[in-house]
Amino acid sequence: MRLRSTLDFLLHDWLDVSALTARERFADHSRETFDAVLDTCERIAREKYAPFNRLVDTEEPRVEDGRVVLPRATHEARKAYAESGMLSAAQDYAVGGMQLPYTLEAAANSFFAEASISIGSNLLTVGNANLLMVHGTAAQREVFALNEFNGRWSGTMCLSEPQAGSSLSDIATRAVPDGAGAEADPLGPRYRLAGNKMWISSGDHEMTENIVHLVLAKIPGPDGRPVPGVKGISLFIVPKHLVDAQGALTGERNDVALAGLNHKLGWRGTTNTLLNFGEGTYPVRAEQGAGGLDGRGAGAIGYLVGRPGEGLKCMFHMMNEARIGIGMAATLLGLAGYRASLQYAKDRTQGRPVKAAATAAGAGAAVKAGKDASAAPVRLIEHADIRRMLLAQKSYAEGALALNLYCARLVDEQHTGTPEAADEARLLLEVLTPIAKSWPSEWCLEANSLAIQIHGGYGYTRDFPVEQYWRDNRLNMIHEGTHGIQAMDLLGRKVVMEGGRGLQLLAGRINATIQRAMEQPGLAEHANQLARALAEVGAATKAAWATGEPAEALANAVPYMQAAGHMVLAWVWLDIAVAVQSRAAQSASAADTGRLGAMRYFFHYELPKIGAWLNVVRTRDMTCAELPEEGF
Repeated sequence: MRLRSTLDFLLHDWLDVSALTARERFADHSRETFDAVLDTCERIAREKYAPFNRLVDTEEPRVEDGRVVLPRATHEARKAYAESGMLSAAQDYAVGGMQLPYTLEAAANSFFAEASISIGSNLLTVGNANLLMVHGTAAQREVFALNEFNGRWSGTMCLSEPQAGSSLSDIATRAVPDGAGAEADPLGPRYRLAGNKMWISSGDHEMTENIVHLVLAKIPGPDGRPVPGVKGISLFIVPKHLVDAQGALTGERNDVALAGLNHKLGWRGTTNTLLNFGEGTYPVRAEQGAGGLDGRGAGAIGYLVGRPGEGLKCMFHMMNEARIGIGMAATLLGLAGYRASLQYAKDRTQGRPVKAAATAAGAGAAVKAGKDASAAPVRLIEHADIRRMLLAQKSYAEGALALNLYCARLVDEQHTGTPEAADEARLLLEVLTPIAKSWPSEWCLEANSLAIQIHGGYGYTRDFPVEQYWRDNRLNMIHEGTHGIQAMDLLGRKVVMEGGRGLQLLAGRINATIQRAMEQPGLAEHANQLARALAEVGAATKAAWATGEPAEALANAVPYMQAAGHMVLAWVWLDIAVAVQSRAAQSASAADTGRLGAMRYFFHYELPKIGAWLNVVRTRDMTCAELPEEGF
């Protein structure tokens, strides 16, 4: 089944996204305009992305004479994407956007993620510009964000540093005011930055005429020393090439230097860089007088976004979008591997089936089954264990796609719903975002592993794409926050914030699905199973925090997130099953049979796993935390 038919079901039969057209912001849209956007993106992905997925994996970015060289196909794909208008798909008409629902934007982008995840960095550019639309000044929106939306420029997010990794409170990049008149710069308070940033995706390339870096740095306190912790972090726009107040290039290169390329396991088509800011490789405006890091104008020029010390607050606007985007990326890689292994299982003949057991005549005794060596080999898909691996992949990837589109639908509700509905959507997103990022990153990677297994020895070769899908997907457990970070965010903050109201809202929606399922033939037992899982997660949440000691509560945050994620996915699948059975009388199909089969698989094979995960959470097991270092 093609991705398009899956999206059509989820968007229209499950999420009823066409109902959004009744809202003022989306009133010009219809099912026809939504379909046109999906058609366009599907075509571009098919023509400009999919044929070059292997090419960008084998022809990695390289540096020649200080320039990053990428295959021509990467430039063409990026150009086609920008010309489609998808960079500003959800933006206002007034700034050149299409005012599409975010749900449609996410669905349309899924074609590109499935075709070739590592071509381009559109997710970061859109997230960068969206952040500036919320937290930037009018000039910053006009000059930087709009030029990213129209495709002239691209954007990055520069957080991590070589010595700090995920520990943002330990970043060492500094920013100091750029002398007299810096506060009055039309592009925002002007600073000079110096420091090193690591793992910066699309940090340098020549696909666009400029690159807009969003950089986290610390402004020294009154004592001249950086303010400790994350409260001292501020956010700055640091363009690769300097521009004037109207957005025209001045011809000046900012002091942002490519120090090297990182060569990763996957996503090889995207440049991944180490950038040096303000180290003198490209001295800029040193003649302007006192100011800068050395009093003579040293450092890269940057413009403050928002207030000093609120950089992380601003950046989280971009990071949360990026986390949902990474969840989608992991999901589509899982789906790509599933489709490849499904086709292989249908085409490849290997082995012979186990014969059905017979009954000895007159004796009533079972005769052992066996294999008929003289029979012709059968296709792989005729073996039960191959079907198990295919169903596992289907349940992981299609379930994760549904979850992420549900989260995207919550974004639309947050922005265009009634005040009460918007607030509920906000809280539900707080709880679901760590799961929407991390669950697909773990279980769609497992789907890719199963796809390799189905291919047998061929799965480990470059003759088939599944090994590349696995390599590309392995990065998503790290991208935008590791499992451990997401899990501590979920259990340490999200499920207890505002008195646990977000978790209560989620439980309310799950219970509503349970009630509907109880009325459907064949779904009552699944509904009861989900109800028990919901109660187990709720009880484990309370038990984890029973002593009020964060060290005890969070010692098993990852098992908690795994269990909560499986519960959420079971809910998603049951809700889909209700939608399928509600329309079955009108349009029963093979696709619906497959959805119900994936739902049953998840409840029979996956949901029972949560007991072991929650046991260590509930008992606040300290085995891992308390083992002496010398015992490892």
